[in-house]
Amino acid sequence: MVVCALTKQSFRRYLPLNLYMCVRLLRSVFVLWALTRYGFAASEYKYVYYYSDALLTICLYLAVLHLFSHVFDEMGAEQYLRFGASLLLVGTAIFSYLAVHQASNRLMTRFVVEMSQNLYFIGLVLTYVLWGAMLKLRESRTQLVQLVLSLGIHFSAFAANYAVANLHLQGRGIFAYLTQLVGIWLPAAWTYTLLRTPADARLVPARLRTPADARLVPARLATVVTHR
Repeated sequence: MVVCALTKQSFRRYLPLNLYMCVRLLRSVFVLWALTRYGFAASEYKYVYYYSDALLTICLYLAVLHLFSHVFDEMGAEQYLRFGASLLLVGTAIFSYLAVHQASNRLMTRFVVEMSQNLYFIGLVLTYVLWGAMLKLRESRTQLVQLVLSLGIHFSAFAANYAVANLHLQGRGIFAYLTQLVGIWLPAAWTYTLLRTPADARLVPARLRTPADARLVPARLATVVTHR
């Protein structure tokens, strides 16, 4: 995706999204290095995995907020969005700490895991809220619509996969493989969007019928019948 963004001159336009992809690539390298060096059961590997996952979740949260700013850029609400995003992030951190502060051992690790899960859930909710706002505002920028839709599918697939894994404990092995497959979706979808969709492409929104239009329909029908 980053290469496509550079070639299409969209890197700065979607900077948080590209930074998320860069962090994701670096995380994969570090996790693989920790796995080969220390092994799956080592505490060093778990530290690298969970701390890097928390960092990646924060980057994804910032990417969602960046898409919010694109949708509401014409309203001049960027300052309010930043304030609300900062407040929500601090509130999530406080809530996560209160949820695990009684843990006597590995408090920091438990806090990181809890915050990552809570922030991921908030990202899911915000994506659905953003999609609803785009429908309400009749957003027509094709590239932006596809980016948000891809993110919504990503969050939904992860949430469904995680729920199924918790309901069926014997399927945790399958869950690990499905997680990797779902993880491929977002970079693939975003890469396709930047590669195949022009930045100035627009959707043609369907014209909604107003009450005035509804009153005109019977009148037109009556006119047709009269002429006949």
